[in-house]
Formats: sequence, C-alpha cells, structure tokens
Amino acid sequence: MDFQYYMPVRIVSGEDCVKKNASLLRTLGKNVLVVTGKSSAKNGALEDAVFAFNMNGQKYTIYDRVPNNPTVACVEEGARIAREVGADCVVAIGGGSPMDAAKAIAMLARQDAPEGIFAHAITDDVLPMAHIPTTAGTGSEVTPYSIITNDEKQTKTSISAPSLFPVYAFLDGKYMASLPQNVTVNTALDALSHAVEGMLSVRATLITDALARESIRLLTGEYDSLLNANYTSQSRQNLLLGSTLAGMVIANTGTTVVHGMGYSLTYFHDVPHGRANGLLLPAFLAECNRKAPQRVGQICDALGMDLETFSKKVAALLGKREEYSDTELADFARRASVNKNIKNCIVHFSEEELLRVLKRSLGV
Repeated sequence: MDFQYYMPVRIVSGEDCVKKNASLLRTLGKNVLVVTGKSSAKNGALEDAVFAFNMNGQKYTIYDRVPNNPTVACVEEGARIAREVGADCVVAIGGGSPMDAAKAIAMLARQDAPEGIFAHAITDDVLPMAHIPTTAGTGSEVTPYSIITNDEKQTKTSISAPSLFPVYAFLDGKYMASLPQNVTVNTALDALSHAVEGMLSVRATLITDALARESIRLLTGEYDSLLNANYTSQSRQNLLLGSTLAGMVIANTGTTVVHGMGYSLTYFHDVPHGRANGLLLPAFLAECNRKAPQRVGQICDALGMDLETFSKKVAALLGKREEYSDTELADFARRASVNKNIKNCIVHFSEEELLRVLKRSLGV
C-alpha cells in the first residue's frame, strides 16, 4: 500500500502544560500576537499564556475580536495589527474560530494577497504558531486548514498549506471546565464527524484509520458524560485527546459529505458547525451503508453499536432538531453538490442523494 502521512505539530498534553512548558513558547519569537476570543480571559487559558510570556520575557499583543465563524475582514484586521506591532509569532487560544483565524492572520502578516485569500497561493513564509485549544471539536491545532466565511460564495471555504500547521499544540482539558453544555456536545460531535468522515475519505490510510478508531473510542467512551453533563477532569481530557486525534486524521484525509452539506446550515441559519455535523451524520452513514456496507460496518465496529443505535444516541444529545422546507433543503443539496468535499468521499453522492440525507435529517 502506497501512502504518506504528515503531521509536524509537537503535541504537549496534560494539566498546566502551558506553564510547565513555557520555554517552548520562547522558541517561537520575542513578540507574540495572541489571537483569541473573549472567553479565553475567563477560562484561564489566556492567564496561563501571559504567565509563560512574562516568564520568557516576551512582548505580547492581544487580538480578541475573532467572532464565531471568522471573516475575511477579521483576519485582515488581525494581520494588520501583527504588522503594526512587529509580531514575529502567533499564539492562538480558543476553539476552532480563533485557531482558524490565527492561521490566516499568520499567513497574511507575511504575505500580500491582492487576489484575495481564497485565490492566494500560500508560501512557506508564515509566522510560527502555537495553538491552545479550549474546546474539544475542530482539531485545528493539528491541521493545516483555516476555515473562513466566504460571503461571495455564501459558504465557508478552507485555505490550506503545509506552512499553516502550528509548531506546538498544548492540550489541557481544564480550559473546558466552564464551557456551556451545548458547546461541549456540539464540539464533541464535530470531532466524531471528523473521525468518521476520515474513514470514508478517498485518502484514508492504515495510519489515519488507526487514529480514527482511537478517536472514536475516546469520544464515544464519554457518551454518558455528554448526555448527563457530568464531567470529570479526565473526561474533559479524553474529549480533547479524541478531538486532536480526529484532527490528525483529517489533516491527511480531509473531510467529506457531512461538512459539504453542513456549511449551508451554518452560513444561512447560524447553526453551530458541530451541531450541523451531528444533525447530518446518522443519515449520511445510512446512505453510505447502501453502497459501502463493509466500510460502514468497520465504522460501526469502532462505534461499538449499529447505525440505528447510533442515530438514537446522537438524537438524545441534539434534542429538538431544526426543520427546513423542501425548497430550502433542495438549495442546500445543490450547493453541497459542487462543494469540493463531496468528491473526497469513497461513496459518490448525487444531488438527489444529498437531498435525501438532508430531508431525513432536517425535513419538515
């Protein structure tokens, strides 16, 4: 079997790992741009990072205006600030939005993109980064992807290059202790979707499958915690490790149909990304089972349950579902049919089949 696997991020995991390994941040540079949202000031992550900067004698500037679903304007503003203060490195603190924004900012701080970031050919000249995730969902701390809202195409679009991999990822589950229950559930479903979609990618390999199975084991092992909102420090760390492993999967496989469909829910209805994936995942797997039963069977083995049981368990986590008209779902199917993620799945989905999944998931 011919394949390659690449994931150059150094992962540091454990309680207080940022403070205990402050010297690693010193290797990035002397003048840090911190890219974050408002919550990092409340969960302790920013405090730990500032402790490390002060210990290292590093200057730092905080850019905390990253919204949910970062925009082009946001990353352009962050890059402008990085240039103004002479930042020579970036530390991202937060969930997927700050981490994705940080990658685009680190790139734009060093590269002009007059044609726009979505058309720009990214070079290796990117500010070095460390990522400190405060949710267990996107796995962005170990991927080369930055997902930015694309208003021109009314969707979310990924920019990617090997140079967008962070240098370090610090995994400390304590930062998730104050997360709202809906955010914890949604991000866990996002991570689970990454692992499952990775196993259905045309780029899946022996190594990504092994990582996906372990990710699924960790995530489904915390189902009762997620259902009952009863978390220990270990369960938070398990969710975070499961998310990072799933990120290591999609760093090489990419995502597939679920993400291709889910972007419309987020763009047009502000459905959180992980929730959108969770809403679509069971019906997507049922459709895949029609054409690739052996592969879906392997996924069920990893899940430790059949598709019907899985669907019921996801439904219990999601609560009341969103519902949309046939006309709107048809528009979502049309948009998904031209999304590049669709071609990355071992199962071919026609527009009609995409609509069938959407109706089963979100139909009135």
